[in-house]
Amino acid sequence: MSKNEEIIKELEKSLATFSQEKRFKNVGLVERNSDAVVVASGLSQSFIGEQVAFDNGSKGVILGLEEDFASIILLGEGTDITEGDKIRTTGKILSVVVEDKLIGRVISPLGTPLDGKPALKTGKIMPLEKIAPGVIEREPVNTPLKTGIKLVDAVIPIGRGQRELIIGDRGLGKTAIAIDAIINQKPTKESKLKPVICIYVPIGQKQSTVAQVIARLKEFEAMEYTIVVSACASDPAALQYLAPYAGIAVAEYFLEKGQDCLVVYDDLSKHAWAYRQISLVLRRPAGREAYPGDIFYLHSRLLERAVKLNEEHGGGSITALPIVETQANDISAYIPTNIISITDGQIYLESSLFNAGVRPAINVGNSVSRVGGAAQTSGIKSVSGKMRLDLAQYRELAVFAQFGSELDQTTLTQLERGKRITEILKQPQYSPLPESLEILSIWTVTNGYLDDIPVESIKKFETGFHKFVQRNHQDIIKALEDGEKPKEETIKKMIKAITEFKKTFNS
Repeated sequence: MSKNEEIIKELEKSLATFSQEKRFKNVGLVERNSDAVVVASGLSQSFIGEQVAFDNGSKGVILGLEEDFASIILLGEGTDITEGDKIRTTGKILSVVVEDKLIGRVISPLGTPLDGKPALKTGKIMPLEKIAPGVIEREPVNTPLKTGIKLVDAVIPIGRGQRELIIGDRGLGKTAIAIDAIINQKPTKESKLKPVICIYVPIGQKQSTVAQVIARLKEFEAMEYTIVVSACASDPAALQYLAPYAGIAVAEYFLEKGQDCLVVYDDLSKHAWAYRQISLVLRRPAGREAYPGDIFYLHSRLLERAVKLNEEHGGGSITALPIVETQANDISAYIPTNIISITDGQIYLESSLFNAGVRPAINVGNSVSRVGGAAQTSGIKSVSGKMRLDLAQYRELAVFAQFGSELDQTTLTQLERGKRITEILKQPQYSPLPESLEILSIWTVTNGYLDDIPVESIKKFETGFHKFVQRNHQDIIKALEDGEKPKEETIKKMIKAITEFKKTFNS
């Protein structure tokens, strides 16, 4: 290298250092502070997503840039920030510190511990905003994420890397489905699948509600593989807005290590409300339902980060279960339709089914998984196809049967079978089933072995049959655990077991 080249290189280095120092010392003035949203001038070197610091120690993040002003959301109350206060850029993007020790913890969207335990001192810094992996890095969703809910696993299967929306009115059990899915990820010795790290993100919920969920997760030993990123209703709108991005940032840490993750956003309706509140304070133009025009982009850039990576890029996955609350079963409202169009299917809960005692109250007609059978094992696929058809025929016939008094024997048989399928698909909360027992239940009802059992005795029969097989026919359980389509030998054993149990049950 010549002397001139050395001098030029030194000058470039000095210039870069100078510009960086100047950039970090970029100072502006607060023009307005309203509802934890600050408008500042003079931050000509700033960029969107950059952290800023105030003289009193408060922090914020830049959400929007205009010609003369920067819009900043405060990461705290910030009531003592007034017009004329100085504000400095930091050159750092908003991020959260993550490491393996975070598992089992409850944190805020900024990584602050909320469980009384000490904060993490070391770890990897994960940015809250990140571009989603491209098509080349991905592979098709082909591995099941078993929820332990018979109806979901059989009819609306979820795959690792999928985005499945849970939608319905308030109080119909949306969170219950997500929590059951988390509980069902408890590692077992028999499972051949990779364990799943779960991240639960309550947004705008009451603190007491979040505490109850955490208590349930602890009760079922699910906190051993779960992280809770909480932004409650009492927290500033800015933290509620950042919560889902913090949740996905935590998941991406484990994704980079080749692990599988499940992220539950509970719920994105309140997330949209928080963003609408911030946007209206920033005087951004309001569109449909008073939401800002970029509300679709808000959720699309979040949910696009759910991914199934190929082996060359680690082979990890992030599965997203966003929850959305509807008003009076209106799935055609703005936020529900937005998120339906972003996700790979939806689980739709209906109040009429809930009031009729069907739990989970899933409307099979409006629910769909766009991944479908690709996210099912051969075992459950072999029994669910017939059940899906029987259920669809029953729903259609049940409508016409209301008006007809004289029905032929074939129609009556289909109606009776449909009632028993509906009954066997009912499942209490916090009781997810292993796939082997799901296959047993569905196989039993679709093959007509419950046709002579009264509908009101179906649940008792199912519970008793499960215990009977677990106690006396462990070989059947082991054969069904493989995930393969049941062999003729296994089916013969299942027929023998159901025949034996029916004798004892009827007596």
